[in-house]
Amino acid sequence: MVWGHWNVWGSLVWFGFMFPPADLLSEKDMEVLLQATGCSSELLRPLCRTDCLSERYRSFTGECNNRQHPKWGAANTAYSRWLHPEYEDFRGAPRGWDPEHTYNNFTLPPVRLVSQEVLLTQNDDISLDTSLSHLLVEWGQWIDHDLALTPQSPSTSAFRTGVDCTRTCSRDTPCFPIQIPLSDPRTGIQSCMPFFRSAPSCVGGALAGTPPHHHREQLNAITSFVDASMVYGSSSSLAAALRDSSSRLGRLALNDQASDQGLAYMPYLPRLQGHLDPCGPRRGSVDNFTREQDNITSCFQAGDSRANEHLGMIALHTLFLREHNRLVEQLHLLNPHWGPDTLYQEARKIIGAIHQILTWEHYLPRVLGETATSQLMPTFRGYDPETDPSISNVFSAAAFRFAHVTVQPVVARLGSGYSLSPEHPSLPLHHSLFASWRVVQEGGIDPILRGLLLSPAKLQLPGQMMVEELTERLFQAQGGLPLDLAALNLQRGRDHGLPGYSSWRALCGLSVPNTTSDLADILGSPGLAEKFRSLYGTPQNIDVWVGAISEPPLAGGRVGPLLACLLARQFRALRDGDRFWWEREGVFTGAQRAALHAVSLSRIICDNTRIAHVPSDPFRHTVSPDDMLACNHALIPHLNLSAWKEPDTGNTHSTLKTGPPKDNNITDGL
Repeated sequence: MVWGHWNVWGSLVWFGFMFPPADLLSEKDMEVLLQATGCSSELLRPLCRTDCLSERYRSFTGECNNRQHPKWGAANTAYSRWLHPEYEDFRGAPRGWDPEHTYNNFTLPPVRLVSQEVLLTQNDDISLDTSLSHLLVEWGQWIDHDLALTPQSPSTSAFRTGVDCTRTCSRDTPCFPIQIPLSDPRTGIQSCMPFFRSAPSCVGGALAGTPPHHHREQLNAITSFVDASMVYGSSSSLAAALRDSSSRLGRLALNDQASDQGLAYMPYLPRLQGHLDPCGPRRGSVDNFTREQDNITSCFQAGDSRANEHLGMIALHTLFLREHNRLVEQLHLLNPHWGPDTLYQEARKIIGAIHQILTWEHYLPRVLGETATSQLMPTFRGYDPETDPSISNVFSAAAFRFAHVTVQPVVARLGSGYSLSPEHPSLPLHHSLFASWRVVQEGGIDPILRGLLLSPAKLQLPGQMMVEELTERLFQAQGGLPLDLAALNLQRGRDHGLPGYSSWRALCGLSVPNTTSDLADILGSPGLAEKFRSLYGTPQNIDVWVGAISEPPLAGGRVGPLLACLLARQFRALRDGDRFWWEREGVFTGAQRAALHAVSLSRIICDNTRIAHVPSDPFRHTVSPDDMLACNHALIPHLNLSAWKEPDTGNTHSTLKTGPPKDNNITDGL
């Protein structure tokens, strides 16, 4: 326990508390500090039940998925590490904290300069992906929101001086502002962009098979598993709040103030008194619209706090809210003896399996390419309790951010028949961010989904990286000075102490570039290699995210060798280390697995919207609306739920207690 106390002390320093070392504190004092900082729940080992219900349903928190390591993959635990972090000092200062600090005899370039020199792409200077739809891009972010959420420091003021981090360009934890170089067009308008360090974990990190290390670690606030936590939440209390407590069918709660032509929306969040509507139009903007209800916002409530980030995310959240409620109604018809909790849990279990199938069988082969998928993602051979499914730091802070360079600058919205419509005009991307009001006021989710189905993804090429909508206009419509997503990604990797590009190539058994010539061979672009040399001095210093996305894609895929390695390693661990993986014997019956194998995102769209024609493969780019299929086409099969029919035998499964699940770390999944 001594090393645990040491880490708590380290975290208290970072949280801004200046207390004496743990050895000088009484046990009661330590308990108070653990509770005050939130460390108590992180350090407490959960009690795991072994009854039939805990075998049948996963917990909301992810705890006890692995009975020997009950915190593996659980919410509010530290990200795992595949390489030791490289901080600037023993206290965990980020890489680049001191602009004069050298790495391999060179200083690190300002992240905004890297964004400007390597990543910035004009909106009208992009190539389109002729093979993949923009829904594939959206699905990547959707799954990312199922896997990882890094909380920022709970303090927004500098610990030492108390200055507001949004109003200072000084580096004083948790403030780690992004400096604006003198060559930047923004010079004279702003000197820096605000950036908050990620909150530290109370538990020091360790590589598999090694003793604990006391370096700074960051937290994953949600479950690592692909379990549809963005629909249901990663805590019992949130899961309960999202349910319709009056429903005898285990439904999720619906919006009682607005509907989508009779179809459901998510409930609104309450408005904080004295605050503007964060998801509504800004006063004085073109979109001058004010809500009459003062007690609510235009923001929707969901299982993930990022649900309102942009229109595509809202559309998918709404789609799976409706699909859950559709499933519980169908399951009730098959099993009228099932209580609301059984209906809820069985629908949740099916939704989780749908996400696993669509991700592993439909999404990943497009990203990695069929050859790399077969080589790096061997067939499932069963649950391995020795595999840690926790999300790795490099995956969250770098690798799975690859799709940012495939985002289109325009959000297409299409009318009935996939036609352009003045009622649903396309929007610049920055006008769709935190603009939930547009869904209710401008045609619901159907125009957004039609746009995602028919629009191609952006193609990532050297010289065509990230559109200016994301580097120059991020959150511009929300007021204040816009941010830069590329710079934020690079700064986050440095904040988390991610080693440089070459270290990750070595981890994956790939050739390590030592010279500009080596780098040019790997990237297939002498010009890009020379840009990196002028910025970083040596390939060893290149930030892993920008180096990885710069590699040319593998055959049939959309990522290069390094990203393929890192993504496959993470998704293998998520599959093999999940006791509730859908293919594991006993999780579903053989008949249920056979039925699930036919699931289709196009079918889910048909069943939960008024869209009548869809592509047979929604992740493939459909060239023309004429290529869409009617929803009753044989290639858009229904999910056959007959395999879930059970006789009414009065078993414990059919008599679960009624009402939403209660907060209890033992019966969290019930």
